[in-house]
Amino acid sequence: MNRCIQGRWPQTRARTGASLAMLGLLTACAPTLPPLPDSARVTVPDQWRNGSPTLPSDPVTPTAGPPAGTLSDTATDGALVAPWWNVFGDPVLNDLVARALAHNSDLLLAGARLEEARATLAASRATEGPTVNLQVPYQATRSLQSSGVSNSRVIQPAIAASWELDLWGRNGDLTRASALRLQASEADQRGAALSISATTVQSYVALLALDAQLALSRATLASRQEALRLAEDQARVGYISQLQLTQAQAEYASVAQAIPQQELAIRRQEQALALLTGDSGTEQPRGVAFDRLALPAPPAAVPSALLERRPDIVQAARQLAATDATLAARRQAFLPQVSLSASAGRLYVNALDYDPIRVWSVGASVLAPLFDSGRLRSQFDIAAAQRDQAAFTYRARVLNAFSEVENALAGIDRLAEQRRFALQRRDVLARSLQYAHDRYEAGYAGYLEELDAQRNLYAQDNDLIRLQQTELENRIALIRALGGPAP
Repeated sequence: MNRCIQGRWPQTRARTGASLAMLGLLTACAPTLPPLPDSARVTVPDQWRNGSPTLPSDPVTPTAGPPAGTLSDTATDGALVAPWWNVFGDPVLNDLVARALAHNSDLLLAGARLEEARATLAASRATEGPTVNLQVPYQATRSLQSSGVSNSRVIQPAIAASWELDLWGRNGDLTRASALRLQASEADQRGAALSISATTVQSYVALLALDAQLALSRATLASRQEALRLAEDQARVGYISQLQLTQAQAEYASVAQAIPQQELAIRRQEQALALLTGDSGTEQPRGVAFDRLALPAPPAAVPSALLERRPDIVQAARQLAATDATLAARRQAFLPQVSLSASAGRLYVNALDYDPIRVWSVGASVLAPLFDSGRLRSQFDIAAAQRDQAAFTYRARVLNAFSEVENALAGIDRLAEQRRFALQRRDVLARSLQYAHDRYEAGYAGYLEELDAQRNLYAQDNDLIRLQQTELENRIALIRALGGPAP
């Protein structure tokens, strides 16, 4: 027997060597993973061009791209978005944002996409384990034999198990890709919440600004109505000309015309808020007056911190890492696949008086692709192109985020300076109106001079309201561009 074993050992060793050589040849046929395109890389600046307060922590080292392939399978995110809108000091606004985050259709849709991603991850993880099935085949036959008609019934209940060995990590990479897409969906939901909250705050600010403009127009119309009554009395006695009277009438009509326009804009703005909060078109409540809204302080963040703070950048980074894992799985499809199978059960046959016979089977199979008309290569090239698309998407998101932050930072000082000069001009125009009125009362100037001063002051007051609205919206845009307030 020893001689038999010794005689067969070289043959076995030769077969093993041939199998290993074939396996190495198949492994060499797998394509190499292409690197990320150089044009998809982006350089993160050390600081903002317009300057800003920095976070107290040490700045993050700038990177040229997302850490693909190094992200965990489980996201560790807390609330969707911090309640940064509380800084405006308006409880009605706080309630509106809470309703929007609870009932907005876009956010509900993002939540449904998140649940789909969770289910996809669970399905991917299930492919890594074995499958066990209960089989109960039943067969009845009737045939003619030399001994006569034969009836046969066979029942074979069995439990069958199968398992594909993940030798090369293909199933693990597919599961990791699903986990990263789940993180991308979570970032997408946070981004939707941030966008909805910012849009709700901006819409509410616009509504209060329209209310302020309407109040200004109504107050101006009341004063113009009194001025028009005096002008009509003076025109009847010949104290002023018909030209001066028509100018007063035109100024009164100009302000009166603005009121229904502003009322229509308010109605439409209320409808926009109702759409954001998922309500029907009802009248929206108001809280503090427009000029009592607090101006939020600009959040602090260094440019490199933006990569993990902005939900859209985080989403693009996770999507890029997911496509990278999918590309690795496509490469591993070129390698042999090993599957194990086993079954055990009993066989019941009426010819044996249903005396059960124990049956079982154990097997294994190796599937190695040899020729598929280029199908695997095409799928690999598709995955590589999708990975490059995700890389360019990430680059575009980062560059767009830097641009939005720079624009908002540039607006802080410029808008504050503009408002300072606008207030100075308003004071000058108010004094000019008083001088024009005194000169008209004293008979040194015509009524047209006072009308012109009234027109200029009314226009400047409207500009101040719009400028305050722009400054508030710029702070909202900065919070949104930075991915929310500082943690």
